[in-house]
Amino acid sequence: MDTKWIIAIVAIVAMAAIATFGACSSKESSEPVAVEAPADESADVPPVEAEESPEATTEETQEIVEESASEAAPEDEAIKLALAEPVEAPAEWQFKEGQHYDRLVPTQPTVGGADKIEVAEFFWYGCPHCVDFEPYINKWDAEKPVNARLVKIPIVWNPVAVLHGQMYYTAEILGRNGVITDVQAFHDAVFDEYHKRGNRMSNQAAVERIFSRFGVSQEDFENTWNSFEVNQQLRVANDLMRRYKIDGVPAVVVNGKYKSGAAKVGSYPKLLELIDELIVRESLR
Repeated sequence: MDTKWIIAIVAIVAMAAIATFGACSSKESSEPVAVEAPADESADVPPVEAEESPEATTEETQEIVEESASEAAPEDEAIKLALAEPVEAPAEWQFKEGQHYDRLVPTQPTVGGADKIEVAEFFWYGCPHCVDFEPYINKWDAEKPVNARLVKIPIVWNPVAVLHGQMYYTAEILGRNGVITDVQAFHDAVFDEYHKRGNRMSNQAAVERIFSRFGVSQEDFENTWNSFEVNQQLRVANDLMRRYKIDGVPAVVVNGKYKSGAAKVGSYPKLLELIDELIVRESLR
């Protein structure tokens, strides 16, 4: 076969893979969205100050943990080893730095402490690729290694994305408090609302109607929606998004060190394999 034809075929296959397992970029999510109901949107979204470092004030509030401050003490390390099976390095690593994932230099903070290897997934309710990845990452979460944890972080690129991030954290807190009994069902409903019903949920009134469908009273919604804890978590999300240089979703970052996405490895199952391999790398430290 002519060399030119071979090059053309390879290029077409590569473009198809990117289209299938691509990512929603910050430029795509910044497109204007029609407002669905009259509302004073100027008061709906709390400001996210990019330069302000978040400081947690309660045990439940997310906090950023610098690696230098999160190294496990010897007694903590003994506990971690007792919980997990011994880890051995494979004869050959499947994935390569620079090709399948990027190394963040210097290592960046994580949400939790050093007791677990953290896998952070950045997402946006309005991203169709995030909808596709959702069942994969949820299944991985149910079967993940005992020394790993998954944290989901909504991107906050623009006012609508911030509104959706505020919705995510409000639902998480209401779920933790027992007001929403099935938080995953809520998140699934939000994805469906956006992608199947065309409801962009671009103002507080539209968002509140979703919560009311899950039995959340106006008082519970407003008290949580406007709470310091939700605002603090949005600040953490904004800070980590900048530190990790997230410009497309879904994206995963392992332990504040390794960043990747399905487009870099070719498929969602391969991305999960990469996550597992990076967890092994971190377990050998």
